[in-house]
Amino acid sequence: MNQPRRRGPIARFFQGLWDAMNFTRRLVFNLLFFGLLLVLLGVLAAGDGARPLLDRTTLVVAPEGRLVEQYSTDPASRAFARAFGDDSAREVQLRDLLRALDAAGKDKRVERVLLRVDQLSFSGYASIREVADALAKLRAAGKQVVAFGESFDQNQYLLAAQANEVYLDPMGGLLLEGLGRYRQYYREGLQDKLGVDVHLFRVGEYKSAAEPYILDAASPAAKEADLYWMNDIWQRYLGDIAKVRRLTPRQLAAGIDTLPQGIEAAGGDLAQYALRQKLVDGLKTEEQVDDILADRGIADADAEDGFREITLDGYLRHIDRGIAAVDERPQVAVVVAEGEITGGEQPPGTIGGESTAELLRATRDDDQVKAVVLRVNSPGGEVYASEQIRREVAALKDAGKPVVVSMGDLAASGGYWISMDADRIYANPSTITGSIGIFGLIPTIPRTLDKIGVHTDGVGTTPFAGAFDITRPLDPQVGQVVQAVIDKGYRDFTGRVARARGRSVGEIDAIARGRVWTGAQARQRGLVDQFGGLQDAIADAATRAKLGKPGAWQVRYIEKGATPFERFFARFAESGMASAVLRDSNVAKALLARALPQARHDLRFLDSALQPGRGAPVKALAYCFCGP
Repeated sequence: MNQPRRRGPIARFFQGLWDAMNFTRRLVFNLLFFGLLLVLLGVLAAGDGARPLLDRTTLVVAPEGRLVEQYSTDPASRAFARAFGDDSAREVQLRDLLRALDAAGKDKRVERVLLRVDQLSFSGYASIREVADALAKLRAAGKQVVAFGESFDQNQYLLAAQANEVYLDPMGGLLLEGLGRYRQYYREGLQDKLGVDVHLFRVGEYKSAAEPYILDAASPAAKEADLYWMNDIWQRYLGDIAKVRRLTPRQLAAGIDTLPQGIEAAGGDLAQYALRQKLVDGLKTEEQVDDILADRGIADADAEDGFREITLDGYLRHIDRGIAAVDERPQVAVVVAEGEITGGEQPPGTIGGESTAELLRATRDDDQVKAVVLRVNSPGGEVYASEQIRREVAALKDAGKPVVVSMGDLAASGGYWISMDADRIYANPSTITGSIGIFGLIPTIPRTLDKIGVHTDGVGTTPFAGAFDITRPLDPQVGQVVQAVIDKGYRDFTGRVARARGRSVGEIDAIARGRVWTGAQARQRGLVDQFGGLQDAIADAATRAKLGKPGAWQVRYIEKGATPFERFFARFAESGMASAVLRDSNVAKALLARALPQARHDLRFLDSALQPGRGAPVKALAYCFCGP
């Protein structure tokens, strides 16, 4: 009987290696196969964007998450967060909401709109009022708008009130409270408890952004300035609500003044209180509202809500399918500058001195771009990074391309710095802007170290060697140097504003000093040219570039595009099957959980201020902690 021949050790090694390679190859191909199969099944099971849009459809506008100018994450991350059910990461682009409402007003297949804004997070009154204007145009086009919410806060209600009919769940609530702005102050905790001495250098008695680090309460100047612009926004809010609800601002204000008595008279029932105040038209459950829409429209037993409908995302996909892949028309480019202004390359949602400047430079080099709109929604930040962006705005104008700024909710301090050289500045009356001022912070911690028995000592070749070491006390002469740098920064700021706005430095200084203004107040003072939203700014830019009627040109957003890898995983995560699988992953949910309370944000800002710029003793900041 022949025995099988035994392989030698070298042969066995190569055979094992071959088997391992085969196994790996089969594993990779199997994973790819099942991944593609999941995507295919998900696409087949995907939402309403793949189905034809039928006549007499109800558009369900139910945005969830923060209303933003620009997504702060890539498409794959957004899709996976949605699939995991991570509500904290959800964002809704303002431009998408506006173009959907605009398209619906012209779309004969869309019969009415169901508005659900009770899951929309507040961003600011300028953007909310821009959406409110779009809803008003929708109604003027003959489309019925029905709003429903389980509960509304006063910010969401500004949108809900724009509907023809507003319904509230009988167990819900709605209160108009007024505007308040309260912050944490850290002086006692930092100085008395921890021994951290924070040295503030600033120009402008109203430049209050850094007060929380040196005071225990807001200064009288800060309270005066804040109350001035907040009252302006609040009165406009009351006027907006009164107009659409056929009430008077005085009636609304009286309802707030007598809030305890009114709620007590309604037996503590907040929904009944809202009905008695004529803030809503009726108290109905979601099912009852669905029945109304089914009766008025087309009942559909297969639809989620029982009537023929399309979601906001589904409708946007219908709109996008009609966009030509190649369009040779001249362009008005829109560059979004949203978030804090910091140096270098920054991701979307933050303005980078280099990255945002690079986007503007790309529009200057693109022959198809004839005009540029810079959409600004920023509290400011680093002075040098702001100047990098302003220089690119000036370079665009020198190249013969008009630049129009559209201010969003907030364009203050550094946000105004990057705006001031535009050919024209648009703002909403409720935009927050101004805050023209400069400050710098230097924390020192020798007393902190003393508490644990640690001391700093040594020698230097000059009195200023090691002078900015935070473990040493701050020499008064060093403070003189820093204040001189901050003074120079303020002169630069006011001087540039004066040249850009055709005013004297003295005139600008009188309305600067770090003071915050609403868009309406800023226009009265010559800091803003015109009231209007993003579409008004785009139309103005096209007119300045002499592009002709709207159909003769196109709008293009200039931003970093998604990679093929990101688009692939975005499509996968948005599929119905992937969403069902990922939503049950508690581990994934934990990994995506985020929380950033105000104190953490403020102290992170303080830490950032510690990082000096190249060749500068302190980082000059043009920042505004402002916003309702």
